[in-house]
Amino acid sequence: MELPRLIMVGENNIEKFGEFLFSLNKPRKVSLISGIHVKKILKNKIEKSLKLNKIKFVWHTSKNNQINTLNQIQKDVKKDHSDIVAGIGGGRSVDTAKMVSFNLDIPFVSVPTAASHDGMASPFVSVKSDMPHSIVASAPLGVFVDIDIIKKAPKKLLASGCGDLIANIIAVKDWQLGHKKTGEYYGMYSADLAMMSAKIVMDNSSMYSRKGLDARVIVEALISAGVASCIAGSSRPCSGAEHLFSHALDKIAPGKGLHGEKCGIGSIMMSKLHGQDWKKIVRTLKEVGAPTTARQIGLKKNEVVDALMIAQELRPERYTILKEIKMTKQKATNLARSTNVI
Repeated sequence: MELPRLIMVGENNIEKFGEFLFSLNKPRKVSLISGIHVKKILKNKIEKSLKLNKIKFVWHTSKNNQINTLNQIQKDVKKDHSDIVAGIGGGRSVDTAKMVSFNLDIPFVSVPTAASHDGMASPFVSVKSDMPHSIVASAPLGVFVDIDIIKKAPKKLLASGCGDLIANIIAVKDWQLGHKKTGEYYGMYSADLAMMSAKIVMDNSSMYSRKGLDARVIVEALISAGVASCIAGSSRPCSGAEHLFSHALDKIAPGKGLHGEKCGIGSIMMSKLHGQDWKKIVRTLKEVGAPTTARQIGLKKNEVVDALMIAQELRPERYTILKEIKMTKQKATNLARSTNVI
């Protein structure tokens, strides 16, 4: 098991970033990977903190998740001869740091500035290609979170994180189904940890609808979900048919909706296929401010139907509830309509 060695979650603690890095592996130099916007906001505080701890640094800009962009950043980071890589920002920057870390065999730290999905502590990277999917890379050596920064991000990002957590309910059901049908390994501990992360959102959603989302609780749940995947050695506890649906939409309708939003909508439909209480998932998503229909994230009806039909093909080796159904156009349409997704 490859697990984070140190996790720091605090309020207004970005100025302690250098101290955090120093406590991990006393680096002489760090390669910082972030987007343009994030760099502009955090540059001064991060650089001041690194200088105080006598850590040299080089910035790299992550523009997208395309393979050629990843390769270019990797080449540039290799020239830095750094002791550690830091992914600072949303999913793209953290994913890029993971891949670079894995390919160059340099440890990396995750510094999420938004809590929109569970990738902040997991070893998995979402890659955009002809077959959108997640691949295994490096688990972070450390995770550093400033809750104040998370709170300043658009609210829909935190709501998206809730959608990714709710997806764990379907992922675990699919994992249990796969174990039953194929005899694949099922890790009860990692499955329970993933379910606990989902339960936190499900149990507190009515309170969140009144008082607003608790950023710290959601961040800790997302970190726990990422750790569950580290323990399982696969994305199984956090990724099932609902994630295949999300990946299918990445292929069919790129750029529409956030990852967690699509996983939340997918969870509604997959919950119905599993014979679960899908209406409870709808209610929870509404209470946390996450979308429950295709229209809310700009998806057309035919895009949802097509995604349901091709979802299982993206990972034919992974047994999910979609393996149990010959998903025709009519069945996909009926499923999406009956759950009010379209």
